[in-house]
Amino acid sequence: MPEPVKKTVSAFAKKPKTQEAEEGSSVLFEAETEKPDAKVKWQCNSKDIATGDKYVITAAGNKHSLAIKAITKEDANVYAVIAGGSKVKFDLKVVSKPGAPVQAPADAPGKSDVEPAPPTDPAPPAAAPTGEQLVVPAQDAPPAEDAQPPDTRQDLTGLFTEKPTSGDVTVGENITFVAKVCAESLLKKPTIKWFKGKWMDLASKSGKHLQLKETYDRSTKVYTFEMQIIAAKANFAGAYRCEVASRDKFDSCNFDLAVHEACATEGFDIRTAFRRTGADGKEDSGELDFSTLLKKREAVQVNAEPDSDVWNILCSAPSSEYEKIAFENGITDLRGMLKRLKKMKKEEKKSAAFTKKLDPAYQVKKGHKIKLAIEVANQDVEVKWLKNGVDLHPTGSKYIFESVGNMRYLTINHCSLADDATYSCVVGEEKCTTELFVQEPPITIVKNLEDQMVMDGERVELMCEVSEEGANVKWEKDGVELTRDESFKYRFKKDGCKHVLIINEATKEDCGHYKVKTNGGESMAEILVQEKDLEVYQSIADLTVKAKDQAVFKCEVSDEKVRGTWYKNGVEVKPDARVNITHIGRNHKLTIDDVKPEDEGDYTFVPDGHAFNLSAKLNFLDVKIDFVPRQDPPKIHLDCMGRTADSTIVVVAGNKLRLDVPITGDPAPTVIWTKGEKASSVKPDGEETEGPASSWTLKHGEVVTEGDSRVHVETTKGHCIFTIEGAERQDEGLYSVVVRNPAGEDTADINVKVVDVPDPPQTPRVLSVGEESCVVQWDPPLFDGGQPIIGYVLERKKKKSYRWMRLNFDPYLDTTFEAKRMIEGMEYEMRVYAVNGIGMSRHSPASQPFVPVAPTSEPIGLCVDDISDTTISLKWRPPERIGSVELEGYGVEYCKEGTDEWIPAIQGLTDRTSLMIRDLTTGDKLQFRVRAFNMAGPSAASTLAQPVTIREIMQRPRIMIPRNLRQTLVKTVGETVNLMIKFQGKPRPKVIWSKDGEPLSPTFASVRNSEVDTILFIRKTERTHSGKYDLQVQIENVEDKANITLQVVDLPGAPEALKITDVWGFNVALEWKPPKDNGNCEITGYTIQKADKKTMEWFTVYEQYRRTNCVASDLIMGNEYVFRAFAINQVGLSLEPCNTTDSAYIQKTAMEYKPPSYKDHDFSQAPKFTHPLVNRSIIAGYSTTISCSVRGSPKPKVTWFKNKMDISNEAKYRMLSKQGVLTLEIRKPCTFDGGVYMCRAVNDSGEDIVECKLEVRSQVPKEEKKKED
Repeated sequence: MPEPVKKTVSAFAKKPKTQEAEEGSSVLFEAETEKPDAKVKWQCNSKDIATGDKYVITAAGNKHSLAIKAITKEDANVYAVIAGGSKVKFDLKVVSKPGAPVQAPADAPGKSDVEPAPPTDPAPPAAAPTGEQLVVPAQDAPPAEDAQPPDTRQDLTGLFTEKPTSGDVTVGENITFVAKVCAESLLKKPTIKWFKGKWMDLASKSGKHLQLKETYDRSTKVYTFEMQIIAAKANFAGAYRCEVASRDKFDSCNFDLAVHEACATEGFDIRTAFRRTGADGKEDSGELDFSTLLKKREAVQVNAEPDSDVWNILCSAPSSEYEKIAFENGITDLRGMLKRLKKMKKEEKKSAAFTKKLDPAYQVKKGHKIKLAIEVANQDVEVKWLKNGVDLHPTGSKYIFESVGNMRYLTINHCSLADDATYSCVVGEEKCTTELFVQEPPITIVKNLEDQMVMDGERVELMCEVSEEGANVKWEKDGVELTRDESFKYRFKKDGCKHVLIINEATKEDCGHYKVKTNGGESMAEILVQEKDLEVYQSIADLTVKAKDQAVFKCEVSDEKVRGTWYKNGVEVKPDARVNITHIGRNHKLTIDDVKPEDEGDYTFVPDGHAFNLSAKLNFLDVKIDFVPRQDPPKIHLDCMGRTADSTIVVVAGNKLRLDVPITGDPAPTVIWTKGEKASSVKPDGEETEGPASSWTLKHGEVVTEGDSRVHVETTKGHCIFTIEGAERQDEGLYSVVVRNPAGEDTADINVKVVDVPDPPQTPRVLSVGEESCVVQWDPPLFDGGQPIIGYVLERKKKKSYRWMRLNFDPYLDTTFEAKRMIEGMEYEMRVYAVNGIGMSRHSPASQPFVPVAPTSEPIGLCVDDISDTTISLKWRPPERIGSVELEGYGVEYCKEGTDEWIPAIQGLTDRTSLMIRDLTTGDKLQFRVRAFNMAGPSAASTLAQPVTIREIMQRPRIMIPRNLRQTLVKTVGETVNLMIKFQGKPRPKVIWSKDGEPLSPTFASVRNSEVDTILFIRKTERTHSGKYDLQVQIENVEDKANITLQVVDLPGAPEALKITDVWGFNVALEWKPPKDNGNCEITGYTIQKADKKTMEWFTVYEQYRRTNCVASDLIMGNEYVFRAFAINQVGLSLEPCNTTDSAYIQKTAMEYKPPSYKDHDFSQAPKFTHPLVNRSIIAGYSTTISCSVRGSPKPKVTWFKNKMDISNEAKYRMLSKQGVLTLEIRKPCTFDGGVYMCRAVNDSGEDIVECKLEVRSQVPKEEKKKED
């Protein structure tokens, strides 16, 4: 009995067993789980099943059941139940006839060898099963529990509330993976990415077969992300990963997709039929699962047949027969067989139609063009191009078909996302296919966002323009992504390439930096929200009203929505029959009809929500009726002034100036208004006055004189009104009014002051700039508008923008301001407004453009490069951080040790990163520093680690020979030699050139020396310049030496002694000697030429021929030839050839045919026995034969021997020979005929011998046999 296998811990307490049922009946499978809340899934042939007309799935606590109704033959499948990481498989067997015994095959896999006893009481077939007793189990052996891969579902401790789980799908079907994320605790919308394998981002693969969806449930605040695979293909199988991120939180989940091939018998892919089901998705990992491929078969009788090639059978057989073939041929290692067969299937047959096929895939950027190319075997064949299975036809310039020889081209111009498809090329019955992926170019921002400043409650629109319509953009505020929320605070609008962010009713919370992002750029702008200050356009004025008249207090504010309350002496005024309060737009009015003395008092208007009020006084004029004579002298009734007191009235420029003066007098007095003189200086009519600037006279209610069209003078009963429309600055001054009648006159002086907004300040100046700030200064305005300046308001804008943004909301008192929160590297302009009690001036001229930038970091790597008695050379590297503006240069300074005074080494700045400072004092100990300068000023200083003493340091001489001069330098005669060799050494070394041990003459070669190098110059080389040149660099007693070899080469001389040594047939043998002058280099070969003496045209026989003798062949019979030779070296051919002194004549000779001689083939062969004699044992009295076979040529002579005695002439023996088979017949042998028999074959080529041993046994008489019995 085999040792029981230790089982893994199962999730099932009770497992379903294999059962048998009749057609038309029902069956029930039951299972119990260890945990009552375990999730259970039922499968049929590895596919999930659900409750329906066929199946009924129930669950009660930890008990689960599957009922199958109306069983048919098709229900005989492999079923499975899955809980957690446990999977139990069981079978359903269907029998046709009721009561027929069910026999399990003896060799059925996975079945027990012990057959259970048949049941005594079979179950009725028609009743529905209610328990296990209703069905007959096929056997008692429990089903095997399959090893399942670990459950990929993980504890939901991250961002996921539901993770995508592994699944399987049949080719051509759809499957959807779902992931859910709860955003209740997230500050930012989560972003999700889907991957296949390790790195492939599926976002770029969306299209025909893959769709990504996203939904949001506002009630539960849960995001649902879906990945839908449409019309799955076999290559979609593998491992997938889902990643979700939100700010600093991150979570991921792995899951697998298995793709099953559809059932097919022909053209089935062996790799898909036997695909491994591993957790990592690799094709060589995991285990092979053939349970669904096994079928019920009867036992196969294996016959002993000759061995056959299993691999040939498998290659030609359909995949459905693989298991049967393996069973019939006794193959137990099915896994190894499939692995080997898979490799054999990969060897594709060579295409007969295509010489070169399309690549598996191509990629092209959107808007570009791509050319697909194939090569066909027959250049006359016609090809057809398909896109997603549909024929392509030339349409304009979109698709271009080309045919060049055997090449066929398909050009796709202006590729778009619609061109992302599968393309095929069909030639006859063959087809090659490729995938074209169109990559979208990055979306760039064409028009940037602009800064905005709005008032509280106003609507804000931030607009940008991108490079392509329909692009997706992302909006952020201070780094947090903006989404549509329930309050509809933010709205996003698309209009072609324009994208707009709309903020309804902006508040202070909306202040910040807003950014729009695309996959190819971003733009940022700032929004400032200013609280609305309520402005008073018209204040209420004091009133003097007589009894029974109407008093109207009126004011106008800037906001139409602002309401207010009226107060009298601090008590709220309530409307009644006489008092009417109205609010129309921006105007607020208090009207009092039939004024009474008790209405006199202080009236105040208080706007709601604002901390200020408007006040005015109502004066009641009590009219007393007294008896007066008929003529009453005129009188001016002004409560605010006496006859000699002055009063100043302030009016804002642009407003109406209205002077309402109560007067009395009988008869009606004449009113005279003057400007520019005291009323006491106005003389009666007919007398001139000296210099009143303006005069207006009113008599009997009509204007007698009028000085200005803007001035209106009118009189009513008891009132004289002087009005100036749109007061201006020149209207300021002293106004006098004189009333006269026959009874007398009265005068009054009124001082009018016109106030206005101030003039604009002077042009602002930028004093300094920082990384994100600047300091700006300006001068006050030339005229303050008649009111003191209470502050200034500043604005800035980007140079390329048209929108100005306010920097301060409250007036700034000083004339120097530091502006912050700028973007480094961006060009800005500034302007200033002046503010007084009247209002804000016009803006000043814009400042010069400036760029906020911080000083660079300090230069790095400052070190001493060289030093002498009076100079020092410094070098350094640029700063690590330069910033967004160009570097203006470097400033170098030094100071003596013990002092703090830094002295500039040069005037101004240097652009280089090295500098030589001259005219220093020998022996001084100096410290050096370098600073980088840009628009913002100097950077931090980079200083040497320690002071440097100005004194030259001796340096050993050293010659640096270039690499090309370390070998022999070859020059052609006449060329120029210009050799520059660098060296080191301090102080300046002495340089000596020599050739072959002799100093160089200035006429032989020119030498020029400097502090760091020496130059050897030969204008025109000659052969005499060849040789070894020595260079010596010497400082005092220390020196360094080097040598250079120069070889000057020239054309070689002509070869010598060219002669004809032999002439035969059509050939001439030549011989010559090398030239005496080889041109100072090796002879590399010779050029041999021939010429017919008739034409003397030269033809080359050999070129670059290295030997000094040759044979000129293929000469023409009857011609006479002369020859010449040239020598060749690395410079070229010799100038002169060497000619032969005599000629060679090719004679016409008769030709005789000599037939070839052939040697007859020797077919002779020594005798050789091909079959030997065999030892035998025979019974005496019975004739017998012994045989052998021999070959030989000529036919050998055969002789038989017994015990080495010739028996050829004995009658007892008969010798036979037929076709080389030799037979010796022994007639009725006796015991004396036993012995050693030998056969010898002899011919002229040799002999051969073969022998055997013959044993003759005597016969046993019959009587002796009976006795023995």
